Amino acid sequence: MIFGTPQNRNRRKREEPRFKLSGPLLAKIGVGVAIVGALAITVILGLGALDQNITQVSVTGRFQRVSPIEVEQAVKARVRDIGLVSVDLAAVQRAVEQLPWVDSASVERQWPNSLEIRVTEQVPAARWGANGLLNTRGELFISEARHIPPELPRLSGPPGTQGEVARRYLAAQGQLIEAGMRLTAVRLDLRGSWEFDLDNGITVRLGRRQVDERFTRFVQAGVGQIAAHANDINYIDMRYTNGFAIGWRQGGQRVATGAAEDDNSDG
Repeated sequence: MIFGTPQNRNRRKREEPRFKLSGPLLAKIGVGVAIVGALAITVILGLGALDQNITQVSVTGRFQRVSPIEVEQAVKARVRDIGLVSVDLAAVQRAVEQLPWVDSASVERQWPNSLEIRVTEQVPAARWGANGLLNTRGELFISEARHIPPELPRLSGPPGTQGEVARRYLAAQGQLIEAGMRLTAVRLDLRGSWEFDLDNGITVRLGRRQVDERFTRFVQAGVGQIAAHANDINYIDMRYTNGFAIGWRQGGQRVATGAAEDDNSDG
């Protein structure tokens, strides 16, 4: 059997038909492209019709310190001549949350041309230093408050220790409430030494070391001394290894039985 010369085989390969688009197939592709283009144009025109300039801003929330007018002014500066579709909601939210006394904000579109803003105010939990205020998360949200609720406890410490002092206050306050007392001040000095003031005017000195253990010992043992002599006590010093010392308002100090004074360098 003769299979043919190499030249014949190469000629047959060259003569094999190539794939070509038929006229009907080209027509179908053209129709599909036209439909997609028409849909894209429709969407663009629809979005353009919906993207009307924002003409109204609605502000809701429970307001005590924040002014709704102040919120509206901050928002209008961000949305002037901007459409409802193209407005940057995250930027508007940040602008509102930068206002004093605003804790958080949410921003939503309201068709056809309005924004709705819900504002949550900061809740002051403690005073920081002279005029600062801490929220319930221990964050300093305003450093120079004009109006400070007088019932707030007063916390103080070196710069950047707000969270640490707030956590110490919250932990101690919970235990003292169970014992029938309340904290009015917590102080952390530059050496790392802690002092607490109680609502009966007594100061509790805890020092720098083993602060949690000393405070627990105070709750377990010192509270009884306070209950019996609260009007006569000036301070209770817990900076002892096994006990504590009591300083009297009329002068003098008494160390509890069996107490051994700890390192005097512990402030």
